[in-house]
Amino acid sequence: MESQVRGGTRWKRFAVVMVPSVAATAAIGVALAQGALAASFSVSGQSFKVTTDRLDGTGFVQYGAIDEGYTLDGKKTAHPVAVSAFKSATIKNLCQSVVTPDIPLIGSVSLMLKAGGGSTPVQAENLYIDVEDLSADATFRGIDIGVAAKDAAKGPGIKKGDTANPYGFAQQADSVTLTDVKQTAWATTAGTFKLSGLKMSLAKGVKECY
Repeated sequence: MESQVRGGTRWKRFAVVMVPSVAATAAIGVALAQGALAASFSVSGQSFKVTTDRLDGTGFVQYGAIDEGYTLDGKKTAHPVAVSAFKSATIKNLCQSVVTPDIPLIGSVSLMLKAGGGSTPVQAENLYIDVEDLSADATFRGIDIGVAAKDAAKGPGIKKGDTANPYGFAQQADSVTLTDVKQTAWATTAGTFKLSGLKMSLAKGVKECY
């Protein structure tokens, strides 16, 4: 079964009915041992933007969760997210940007990382992406919509430490292809994350992937 979707989803409330859309790429910076799952952690007070030309993933699942963390002034907060997980994924032309605002005497500073822009794409295993906002073209193969999160066996399962209802709404697919991806995310974890042609740059002001 194939399903094609184009559109954007903004997660301003938790427990909304998710449509067949999926977080499309990964944040750079979390690389764990092969096959390991990340433990729970508090997210920072900065979300980040990611773009990619194409993501091909196998063993996909998506479910709702809450990311607990901090604001930039240290207050506790929480973010509703759609967690998209893949057993494996290849990502072409990955860009990630994060802006740190209001640095004394400097103002805003932007960090940008790029990878997978050549002949070798970024490769990830046991990849989890906690997404707030997404826009992409998507093709799902063998998709099941409306399964209980704990029974979504095609993907790597609910991430250890996630604040998620195992009986809540989830969707899964044998494989997925996403193109022209733009997303905002709060966290990413992976078993392995191989970044070919990695480049990092810092700049004053606001300079983002989109």
